[in-house]
Amino acid sequence: MGYVAKHRHAPIKAYKARLVIDLIRGKSVNDALNILRYKPQRAARMIEKVVRSAQANAEDRGVSGEFFVTKAWVDEGFMMKRFRPRSRGGAAPYLRRRSHICVEVDAVE
Repeated sequence: MGYVAKHRHAPIKAYKARLVIDLIRGKSVNDALNILRYKPQRAARMIEKVVRSAQANAEDRGVSGEFFVTKAWVDEGFMMKRFRPRSRGGAAPYLRRRSHICVEVDAVE
């Protein structure tokens, strides 16, 4: 049984967060946090908080031992439609993308 933490509506594109989250899948929580601490991407800060939250959720339920990241995924969230002014009074649409970051940890005795 895993312990899940989610960051919903994270202000980052899903494909940028997936590049970082692929690095920690299947690793121990301590290794994952060390990897995320030294990554320069902005998504690493968000994923680090989610991993810490999932570990805290497991410890809050009284589970002890070494934790591993069993599942980690990023889904696309909603997209805010905005318009950027262009020449001659025109407008160009663009999407401000959001994502849902989910991490599941489990203890190994």
